[in-house]
Amino acid sequence: MTIEDIRSFNRFYTNLIGALDYSRHLYTPYTLTEARVLYELNHAPQADAADLRGALTLDAGYLSRLLGRFEKDGLVTRGPSAEDARRQRVALTPRGREAAHLLEERSREQVGTLLGRVPPDRRAQLAAAMSTVRALLSESAVPELVGEVELREPGPGELGWIVQRHGELYAQEYGWDADFEALVARIVADYAAHRDPAYERTWIADLGGRPVGTVMCVRDDAPDTARLRLLLVDPEVRGHRLGARLVDECIAFARAAGYRTVVLWTNSVLTSARRIYERAGFELTAEKPHHSYGADLVGQDWRLTL
Repeated sequence: MTIEDIRSFNRFYTNLIGALDYSRHLYTPYTLTEARVLYELNHAPQADAADLRGALTLDAGYLSRLLGRFEKDGLVTRGPSAEDARRQRVALTPRGREAAHLLEERSREQVGTLLGRVPPDRRAQLAAAMSTVRALLSESAVPELVGEVELREPGPGELGWIVQRHGELYAQEYGWDADFEALVARIVADYAAHRDPAYERTWIADLGGRPVGTVMCVRDDAPDTARLRLLLVDPEVRGHRLGARLVDECIAFARAAGYRTVVLWTNSVLTSARRIYERAGFELTAEKPHHSYGADLVGQDWRLTL
């Protein structure tokens, strides 16, 4: 199978279900994304905005604007979570529930029409094929690690590995140019030259004696504030919550060192990393478009109060 095989199937399926008709979905006033948000809220009557962002891998700013429109139209209510005032609780109103039920009904009708094209004696084959696709592309298909991952300080040459691996992976996965590698090199060089061991630390995720991930905690310019930097998990070990483990280690160190806040800067395209930050309790505080590393990006500032 090639990349083009998957892209060809995606084009076929999106045309089949009408996903390209952005102006409406299932003959309702809602786009496909809006319909999916209503579906999630209808099946979890009360949810935090951060949970929705994580479940649907949506940009925080886009989701906030979408929920604002829903609130204006009387479909949802928003307010502080009773469990954590820093998180925003979202719930459907009766009108919102009616809209979700209509979408559910029409979705079932659409799928029923599609299924009607398949002869009854071949439907089991279709179901098996769909299950195979889901299994192969889901986290359940992630291979088990051979050995335990240890978090430790960098050994000789491994600060250089951080620079090299960032440059390689971001070029391969996002097409970023050498400007990004140069930025990472400056961050690492500054850390090596001026590190204060009581307040700053870098972790290497070690699997069988070789690095497969990293994160850094350094002192920020603001008082009592630490900055999380250079989170990276090698593709071969993704899907095992190593990124969350690295972030948790950084937060625990910052708390023990007496920091009151941890901040970080990232880009909206790094969806996996953003989900990790959200689950750790970080909140998006600002975002701004910029052109860097040969790409048009949206930079984001995140903050966690300890």
